[in-house]
Amino acid sequence: MGNRLSKIATRTGDGGTTGLGDGSRTDKDSARITAIGEVDELNSHLGLLLCEDMPADLREELVTIQHDLFDLGGELCIPGFQMIKDAHVERLDALLASYNATLPPLTEFILPAGSRAAAQAHVCRTVCRRAERSIVTLGKAETIHALPRQYVNRLSDLLFVLSRVLNRHAGGSDVLWQHERQRG
Repeated sequence: MGNRLSKIATRTGDGGTTGLGDGSRTDKDSARITAIGEVDELNSHLGLLLCEDMPADLREELVTIQHDLFDLGGELCIPGFQMIKDAHVERLDALLASYNATLPPLTEFILPAGSRAAAQAHVCRTVCRRAERSIVTLGKAETIHALPRQYVNRLSDLLFVLSRVLNRHAGGSDVLWQHERQRG
C-alpha cells in the first residue's frame, strides 16, 4: 500500500474512463463510480462534522465510521470483493440503540437545524441517503453485496439521531417543524 499514491496525475482518465481496484476500466459516469463518489462525498462531509465540538466518544465513533466508509468505497471499487461485514451493520445498530436511548421521544418532525454540528450531521444524513440511492442503482445494474446498502441505510438513521445528540451537547434541543404555522 505504501506506493499506491506515488503518482496522482496519471492522465489515464483523460478519455472519460477510470480504473477500478481490479485493474479494469469503466466510464467515469457509470453507476459504480457514481456510488463510489457519493460515499467519498459523505466521508468528506463527516470530516467537516469532525471539525465541530462534540463528545469524545462520539468523535471516536465518527472516525471509525470514516474508516468504514473508506472500506465501503474499496468494496465498491473492486467488483465481487467484500469488505463490509455483518459486524459493521450490527455496530451501527448498537450505536443507534445507545444514542437514541438518551433522547426524548419525538412527537413531531424536526427541521435540519439547531447547532452548527447538528446541521452538519443533517447534511451528512442527506448525502448518506443519496449514497444509498446510488448503491441501490448500482445493485440493479451489477451484482453487489447487500451489506453496503444496509450499512448506509443504518448510517443515515444514526446521523439523524446524532444530530439530536449534538443539539443537546450544544445546550439546545430539536427544532420542531411547525405544521400549523401561518403561511402568508
